Amino acid sequence: MTAATPPATLYPSVSSFGGTQPLRPDLVRVRLPMVNAFLLGAPGQPWVLVDAGMPGTAGLIRRAARAVHGERPPELIVLTHGHLDHVGALRALLEEWPVPVYVHELERPHVTGKAPYPFPDPTVGGVMSALSPAFLPGPFDFRPQVRVLPPDGSVPGAPGWRWLHTPGHTSGHVSLWREADRTLVAGDAFVTTRQETASGALLNAVTQVRRPPAYYTPNWEAAAASVRALAALTPSLAATGHGHPMEGEVLRAELSALAAEFRAQGLPERGWYLSHPVPVHAARPGEPDPVRTLVLGALGALGAAWLLRRSTRG
Repeated sequence: MTAATPPATLYPSVSSFGGTQPLRPDLVRVRLPMVNAFLLGAPGQPWVLVDAGMPGTAGLIRRAARAVHGERPPELIVLTHGHLDHVGALRALLEEWPVPVYVHELERPHVTGKAPYPFPDPTVGGVMSALSPAFLPGPFDFRPQVRVLPPDGSVPGAPGWRWLHTPGHTSGHVSLWREADRTLVAGDAFVTTRQETASGALLNAVTQVRRPPAYYTPNWEAAAASVRALAALTPSLAATGHGHPMEGEVLRAELSALAAEFRAQGLPERGWYLSHPVPVHAARPGEPDPVRTLVLGALGALGAAWLLRRSTRG
C-alpha cells in the first residue's frame, strides 16, 4: 500500500482577497489580487510588512494588518523587489504609515525615480504575458522613505531573519530566510503557480514550484543560480510572491527538481531575454531598452494599420 502524497499547501486556500493565513506564529500571508504580501512579527509585538501588492489594494493590506496587529503600524516595510505588483499600494500605505522602506542596493534606482525596470516581454507565452506591456516598469519614486538593506544580511525590525540576494527576476531581488525553522519568504525568485496564465495568476489554480514570472525576468542565468541557492537551503516552508505557500517534502522535492533541471523546467520556450540577458547591475538613467522599443513599435504599427483600415472602409 503506497503512502498518500502530502498536501502541497500548508492550509486550505485563502478564499477572499485581504484574507490572512497564519504560516508561523509570527508570519502571516495576506492574499491580494495576483500577488501576496506578508506580515512578519507576532501579534502584540513590533512587525514588518513585506511587499505592498497591486495598485488599489492598500485598504486590503491595512484591514489584514489590523486583524493581526490591531492599530499598531509596521516598524518598516521590506520589498523583495519593486515591480508594480509588489509596490502598487505602497504610496497609499506610506500616507498612513510613513515608515522606512528597505530594498537591496541594486533595486534602489527603480524605487527612487532614477531608472525603469527592463520592459516586460510579451512573447514568452500565456495570457498574462501578452498583457504584460500594461505592467508599468517605472521608475517609481518612494523617497524619502527608501533605505538600503544592511550589508550584514540582517533584516531591520525582524530578528532571526536574513535577506539573501536572489537576482534574475530583478537585479536587486531579495528573499528572506530564517534558519531556526527553515522558513523562506521567496518573493518571485520562484513561485508556486503558473503566473503567465490567467488561471494561475488570478486563481492560483495549480500549486507547484515554478520559475519566476517569465514575462518579467530579464536574466535567466541569474534566476537559475538563485533557484539553486534557495534549493540548497532545503526550506521546510516557502511563502512566495505568487501562489499558495508550500511545505515539507513536496516543496523540497519540487524545488530541488527545478534547480537541477532549470534549463528544461524553468526556461520559457521563447523570449528576447533568453539570448539578450540584462546584466545584474545598478541601472542607470537613459540606458537603452530594445524590448520597449520593439513592443511599443509593434503596438504603434498595429494601431496605425487599424486606423488605415478604418479610413479606407469609410
